[in-house]
Amino acid sequence: MRGVVFDGKQIQVVDDLEVREPGPGEVLVAISAAGLCHSDLSVVDGTIPFPVPVVLGHEGAGVVEAVGVGVTHVALGDHVALSTLANCGTCPECDRGRPTMCRQAIGRPGQPFTRGGQPVYQFASNSAFAERTVVKAVQAVRIPKDIPMPSAALIGCGVLTGVGAVLNRARVDRGDSVVVIGTGGIGLNVLQGARIAGALTIVAVDANPGKEGVARQFGATHFLTSTEGVREILPNGADHAFECVGRVELIRQAVDLLDRHGQAILLGVPPATAEASFLVSSMYLDKSILGCRYGSSRPQRDIALYAQLYREGRLLLDELVTETYPVEDFEKAAGDAEAGRVARGVLTF
Repeated sequence: MRGVVFDGKQIQVVDDLEVREPGPGEVLVAISAAGLCHSDLSVVDGTIPFPVPVVLGHEGAGVVEAVGVGVTHVALGDHVALSTLANCGTCPECDRGRPTMCRQAIGRPGQPFTRGGQPVYQFASNSAFAERTVVKAVQAVRIPKDIPMPSAALIGCGVLTGVGAVLNRARVDRGDSVVVIGTGGIGLNVLQGARIAGALTIVAVDANPGKEGVARQFGATHFLTSTEGVREILPNGADHAFECVGRVELIRQAVDLLDRHGQAILLGVPPATAEASFLVSSMYLDKSILGCRYGSSRPQRDIALYAQLYREGRLLLDELVTETYPVEDFEKAAGDAEAGRVARGVLTF
């Protein structure tokens, strides 16, 4: 079968991948569409260290082809969106409703694939850039069949991360003020999360002025090409500032833009050894800097919720899909993503 493999030096679209059958508590999914997220490219450039060879992709949707023993919540033929959380469901963190903190959910990559008889790693417990993948049952969330697969694919990462950061981690409230630095795939979902939450002032910041139209479409009430003008809109500062780029100087700017009791939420991914600074004295007015993993999501709950919001016209998905590419055009898709020419490119099989 076809898939996108990174061997530590180059990316290849191969046609000789194999994947094992699902075991107990697992699901085999035929991938229909998969979004290209910067996290995939961060594996290639070393920002996210990961063992190789690896099948990339982690934002996918498809059709259930087989289920392992004990799987009852999805069945053959169901449409599903996939999460990256291979959480155990039984540890104290899972029991407290915090699956993103499960120690089984990160740092233990499996090898369900083989190529030429050699094992190949699975990225983010998902590997959606393959015609078929095996995931834990908890990662497969049934969705209505009337949701287009390219749109459904984006729920599993971009929407969970961006909208989830607003609703679950920051808990933006009605009337709050929000600054979003970076309006790529994650930033756009933060914008629409803030809109859904009822934020009153939503300032989008992006160095590319061409992104103003789409930023406003997703919920921005103001658009700036740098943070310098934020204080003219919010003289006292923002209740919430989301950094969605992953640059330490922008993290500092997010912190500096906070009002009393404000929160800076970090969503961008800088290099693993990057360090950021802030004025300690600026934090004593009950300000906070919050990390956020995967939108602090509970995928079985949240994916179903976002699917329903989409069907009601309150959550934008189709508008996120800037371009679709057959998997053979991965190189073009990656180039467009790197250059910022697309909000979200989607690979199709």
